[in-house]
Amino acid sequence: MKDNDQGQRPILALLIRLAAAFTLSVMLVLVKLANESGVGLVEILFWRQLPTVPILLAWFAFRNNLHRLNSKRLGKHFQRAILGLGGMFLNFGAVTLLPLAEATTFNFTSAIWAVILSAILLREKVGIWRWSAVMMGFAGVVVIAQPGNSHIPLFGAMVALGAAFMIALISIQIRDLTRTEDSLIIVFYFALFSLPFLAVGLPFSDGAETAHQWKLLAALAASGLLGQFLLTAALRFGAVSSVIVMDYSSLIWATLFGWLFFERLPPAITWVGAPLIVAAGLTIAWREHILSKQKAVAAIDG
Repeated sequence: MKDNDQGQRPILALLIRLAAAFTLSVMLVLVKLANESGVGLVEILFWRQLPTVPILLAWFAFRNNLHRLNSKRLGKHFQRAILGLGGMFLNFGAVTLLPLAEATTFNFTSAIWAVILSAILLREKVGIWRWSAVMMGFAGVVVIAQPGNSHIPLFGAMVALGAAFMIALISIQIRDLTRTEDSLIIVFYFALFSLPFLAVGLPFSDGAETAHQWKLLAALAASGLLGQFLLTAALRFGAVSSVIVMDYSSLIWATLFGWLFFERLPPAITWVGAPLIVAAGLTIAWREHILSKQKAVAAIDG
């Protein structure tokens, strides 16, 4: 088993996560463009995943590393694939239902969900700082969503919040897998195990027909593969609580891309709620960083 803690390189992890945020922002633009051109969500997901398997197989074969695919944690990979597929449906669905900036902002609540999950699933003691951040973050959600009187559909907001919840859950699972598995192995099995489920839904999806649509699908598949690898690699070199800070840069790209490709800028109310959500995430990241240092010192003293 690999000792993942000894491989911590926090600066590299932050840079990788920053690159991942940009790459995945590009992918989401392509998802929205493909959907608006008439391509169904199931087909978008299928072509997002399909190239991953042959590309990685060719990569492992070229490096004479096919034996690395003999994982002893196939059950965990399958669980990650099921959760990841559900998360992708929600994440891509949110992008098709909401403007890019709003969908991205709601995704930032993943840090808030992570606190709640750590308290419920891991029985971790959560103090006043993080619970206050949770309340502040959800206040930001209410400000943006404005239930009953909003510029965005309530259903779309709920889908986006569900996607953020899944991101938090999956991040915990990936962190566990990276203790023994390389980043490319995790990415490979995610694609391999999710493809059969997507293939079943293909006959019921509106497929790509034009050259333009196929170009969009090819581009989003490439950016998705790169982004997934960067996302997973960042968790190998740094803790979730640290690297997740870089995700907030995606709001800059979402706003810019929303203006460039869809001629839409977020309304004023988004800029009131978004800082609350971002501040909540930063507070959680800061507090977890402090707690991790305290645990490290206690372990040394003990």
